Amino acid sequence: MEKNGIEWRVTPGLTDYPQALAAMEARAAAIYEGKAKELVWLIEHPPLYTAGTSAVPEELLSAESFPVFTAGRGGRYTYHGPGQRIAYVLLNLAERGRDVRGFVHSLEGWMIDSLAELGLEARRAEGRIGIWADDGDTEAKIGAIGVRIRRWVSFHGFAINVAPDLTHFDGIVPCGIAEYPVTSLEKLGLATDMAVVDDALAARFPAFLESLVG
Repeated sequence: MEKNGIEWRVTPGLTDYPQALAAMEARAAAIYEGKAKELVWLIEHPPLYTAGTSAVPEELLSAESFPVFTAGRGGRYTYHGPGQRIAYVLLNLAERGRDVRGFVHSLEGWMIDSLAELGLEARRAEGRIGIWADDGDTEAKIGAIGVRIRRWVSFHGFAINVAPDLTHFDGIVPCGIAEYPVTSLEKLGLATDMAVVDDALAARFPAFLESLVG
C-alpha cells in the first residue's frame, strides 16, 4: 500500500527486533541509493528494552526482565512490547529540508495530531523528551521518539502506548526520566484497537509530510 507516494506497511503479529533492525538498515541504504521507495512501517515487537546512543547503564534497572538490544537511535533506554504501536519512518530528508530538528518536531506533531483524532489532548513538555498527557493529577508519557539519520535518510521513529503492560516499563528509567510515569490509551479509557490507531496516523500523515517541505 502507498500513501502520498510512500510505502505504508502494517506488519501483523510480533516482529523480532534484530530482524526489524536489519530490515531498516537495508531499506535505508536502498532509499539512499534510489533503489527503494520511502517507507512508514507500523509494527509491534515482543517485550524488550533498547538502548539508544545516550543510554546510561544505571538506568537499566532489571537486565534480566527482557532482552536488551543496542538500537543505534538517539535517546536512552526505552521499552517495546505488545500493545505498543511502533512507527518506523524511513524518509529521504535530503529532499525534505535537511533539518533534523525540524524532522523530530514534525514527528512529535504527527503523534500529537493523531492522538487528538483518538480524543486525547497530548503535548510536548519543555525539557522532557517524548509526548505527554494528563493522567489523573499528574503528567505521564504516552509516546516516545528516537531517530537516526544516515546520509540524510531517517530510520527508527516513535512508539505510542496503546495497551501495553505498563509494569514492563519498571525495568528501566524510561528515556532517563524518573520523575514521571508512563501511561497508555487503555489506561486513559480511550481506543485500544490498533487498526483505529493506524487510521488516525494515516489521517494525519499528509499534514506531517507537508510540514517537512522546506
